[in-house]
Amino acid sequence: MKYMVMVLGSQTDYDAMKGEGSAQSPVWTHEDVQNMVVFMNELNEELTASGEMLDGQGLTEPARTRFVTASPIGGPTIRDNPYDRSQELLAGYWILDCASLDRVTEIAARITQCPVPAGSPDYPVVIRPIDEVGPGR
Repeated sequence: MKYMVMVLGSQTDYDAMKGEGSAQSPVWTHEDVQNMVVFMNELNEELTASGEMLDGQGLTEPARTRFVTASPIGGPTIRDNPYDRSQELLAGYWILDCASLDRVTEIAARITQCPVPAGSPDYPVVIRPIDEVGPGR
């Protein structure tokens, strides 16, 4: 079965990774960032070798987000940087093809062990099965 596994973060976390810490997210050193990158690269290599990895990406900081919605007066409404600095949102994801929910849960548990500086926020790793059948079928 296919699953989307998601990690969360906020703009304050991205700022902390660039050396701008806050009460919500302590400053990351260059070594902290490198440790995270090494951990994620090793995980991705193992998931690719096992055949479970279909896709996975880290997303850019929320400040680079754009919302495009329908306007009640016609045409689109466009908003840049629509998130509050501390709002949790999708920071990265994997699309995995795993034999069971237990297996993807093992992977999610491993993701929670990614090295971060002491005092960093503790976000859940979210697992969502991918509906390959579609609604009403």
